[in-house]
Amino acid sequence: MTTLRALECLVAVLDTGSVTKAAATLHLSQPALSHQLAGLEREIGTPLLERLPRGVRPTTAGRAVAEDARTALAAADRVLTVGRSVAQGAEGHLRIACAVSMTAALLAPVLRTWHRRRPGIQITLTELTSADALADLVDSGQADLAISPRPTHWQATTDLIGTEEIVAAMTPSHPLAGADSLTFADIPQYRTVGYHPDNGLDSWLTEFASGQGVVLTPVMRTRQTTTAAELAAAGLGIALVPTTALTSGYAGAIRRLDPPLTRDIVVLTPTTDDPVVGAFVKELLRRGLPIPKPIADKLAGSNRENS
Repeated sequence: MTTLRALECLVAVLDTGSVTKAAATLHLSQPALSHQLAGLEREIGTPLLERLPRGVRPTTAGRAVAEDARTALAAADRVLTVGRSVAQGAEGHLRIACAVSMTAALLAPVLRTWHRRRPGIQITLTELTSADALADLVDSGQADLAISPRPTHWQATTDLIGTEEIVAAMTPSHPLAGADSLTFADIPQYRTVGYHPDNGLDSWLTEFASGQGVVLTPVMRTRQTTTAAELAAAGLGIALVPTTALTSGYAGAIRRLDPPLTRDIVVLTPTTDDPVVGAFVKELLRRGLPIPKPIADKLAGSNRENS
């Protein structure tokens, strides 16, 4: 198999027109360079250089392979350049999988900062509603990391971004909007907006309701938590939504449950140590799970009103 060193020796001789000068350029002894050239000619099966009294010149075969030799050396340099750039977090391709409800509130601000600091890294985003489906993308090598609630199965690395609260969203005129307190058991007495079975929040809430001895019977279902919140604000029923699904200008009423209902939000990564993935995870953990101030104010206001 031809080595890059042999090709480098050939190109150096062609560029300088001299074995002696080429050896000096490559910091090799003349016998070592001649040995590399002899091996290359032996492998190809024909002379590549014509030895002259003063220097050398390429044979027909030497001229034919010269361009490909230069291309191979340039490609090898590119491999090193790109590899080092990726190792330094300046270049590469990062494949992110994210729960749909977390893209705008959690991921977008991190991506904005990340792109400004590392414009050479290409981002591919896949959005799903199931934590298990997101975990499967990372496990199968289709994504480099996933941002989601905790999946039911995962064996590799898990980092906690934060804990988010599930709150009750409703129209401001709903009877429970001004109630002294709101428990999970109060909700099934009213119409609710639920989730499609494809959304992992559906099974999570159903299991929690069963543990509380109640049954949720939604009058309608949606795959998106943001849609559920808007439908609730429009008066179609109460929706249990994570705070990450609520926009700053949310028009509906929101109430905390007593006791609070929460879930962990995590980032899932393979066990391999990838510097680009590690840097992105660090940014996610640094930002955490901030609640938009208007939403935090609404929740604080409802607590004061009913305390």
